[in-house]
Amino acid sequence: MLSSTCSHSLIHRPFLHSSSAARARVPTRPGDLRPISRSFRTFESQSRPYNTRWTRISCFRQEKFSSETPKPEYIEHLVPEEVVKSEFDDSKVVKRDWGGTLREAADVVSRAIGSRWSVPWSAETILQVMLLWVAAFCFTGSWMVPFAAHVAGFSRESLTNRGQALFSLVTDVTEGLVGIMIICRCLSRFRPLPPDWFKFSLKGTWQLDVALGCLMFPLVNRLSQFNLSLLPLLPSTPVTVSSVEQSIMARDPVAMAMYAVVVSVCAPMWEEILFRGFLLPSLTKYMPVWSAVLVSSVVFALAHWNVQRILPLIFLGVVMGVVFARSRNLLPSMLLHSLWNGFVFLDLMK
Repeated sequence: MLSSTCSHSLIHRPFLHSSSAARARVPTRPGDLRPISRSFRTFESQSRPYNTRWTRISCFRQEKFSSETPKPEYIEHLVPEEVVKSEFDDSKVVKRDWGGTLREAADVVSRAIGSRWSVPWSAETILQVMLLWVAAFCFTGSWMVPFAAHVAGFSRESLTNRGQALFSLVTDVTEGLVGIMIICRCLSRFRPLPPDWFKFSLKGTWQLDVALGCLMFPLVNRLSQFNLSLLPLLPSTPVTVSSVEQSIMARDPVAMAMYAVVVSVCAPMWEEILFRGFLLPSLTKYMPVWSAVLVSSVVFALAHWNVQRILPLIFLGVVMGVVFARSRNLLPSMLLHSLWNGFVFLDLMK
C-alpha cells in the first residue's frame, strides 16, 4: 500500500522540463543575480508543496534516493526569497548616491568649523567697507603720512634706521586706525551688533587650536618655496633691501624692537579685525562657513600685493579663518597671526 501511494505521488508529480528549469534557474553566485520574473515566482509557489511531499516520500524509499545533494538543475531555482532580497539590497548599497555622500561630508566639516553668523547688513555694505579700506590704505601709506612727515621737516630717504622704523610704525598704526574707523562708521546704523561680532575673550578652549595652527608653519614655509619656484622673480626686477633688513643687518636693537611691534602687534590686530572679524562673518550670509573662510583667505592674500607669496598667504588665511570660526573669538586668530609674523621676523635675523 505504501509503495502504490509513493508511485501514485511520483506519477502525479509535475515533470519539470530542462528548458523550463534553465529559464527558472537563479545562479547562486551574487555577481550573476538577475531580477526574478512574475512567472518564476508563480512556478516557485506551485512547486514548493510537491517538493515537500517528495521529501517525505524519499525518507521511505531508501533504496532509490540517496543522501547526496540533488542535482543543481533541480534545486538552484529553490533560492529563498529572503536571500534574493538581501542580494538586491546589497547591490543597492553599492550604487550609493555620491552627491549625498559629499553633502554629508560638507555637513561634517560645517559642524566642525561652526555655524553661520547673524548678518544684519547686505552685500552693498560689505563691498563699501572693503573698497573704502583699500582706498584709505593706499591714501594713508602713500600720501597722508609722507605728507605729514614732509610738513614736519622730515624726509624718509634721509632718515636713519631708527627713523625708518619709527616711520613704519607710525604708518602702520595710522592705517590700522583709519581702517577701524571705516568699519565703525559703516556699521554704526546696525548697532547694537549681535553678541558674536568682534569678540575678544581669554575664555574658551581655543589654545589647542592655536597650537595646532602653529604646527602648520613649516607647511606654510614649504608653500612659500613652491610658490617662488612657480613664479620666480623676473630677471629685470631690481633686488632691493627693505628697511627692516637694513636694521637687522645693522643690528640696531631699538629699530628691531619697533619693527617687531609693527609685524607682531599692529599688523595682526587690524588685519584680523578686517578680514576675520568683518569680512569672513559677513560672507556667511551668502555662502557656507567653509566657503567664507576660503574667499576671505584669497582676499587676505591679494591684499598683500605679492604674487610670489599668494599660495602660503591663502593657506595661512584658511588656518586662521578656521581657528576664528571655531572660537568666534578674534584673540586666537590674532595670536596665531602674530606668532607667524614673529616666526618670519626671527628667520630674517639669522
